[in-house]
Amino acid sequence: MTLTDTKTTARSQSRTATYVWLVLSVLTVLSWWVGPVRAGAGLEPSVPITVLVLALGLVKCRLVFRYFMELRTAPAWLRWATDGWLVVLWGAVLAIYLW
Repeated sequence: MTLTDTKTTARSQSRTATYVWLVLSVLTVLSWWVGPVRAGAGLEPSVPITVLVLALGLVKCRLVFRYFMELRTAPAWLRWATDGWLVVLWGAVLAIYLW
């Protein structure tokens, strides 16, 4: 690998991290925007809003794992394990909320 290839790869990785950061920021704003408290409504629980915010959190966690904890270059078993852990955790939190 030449010096030019190394610079191009580093620039590409930096650009990807920036795009992922922007997506994470948009998802954070979206999570805030769907909340009923922002609109001045009461603090009544809403199952669809809760499920949506939890799903957005799941996506955000996966993006952080893949792009900021370098799991995209990790062995396949580790990527599958973290994805499985996220799904189990998300399901458990949702089950506790709905129960």
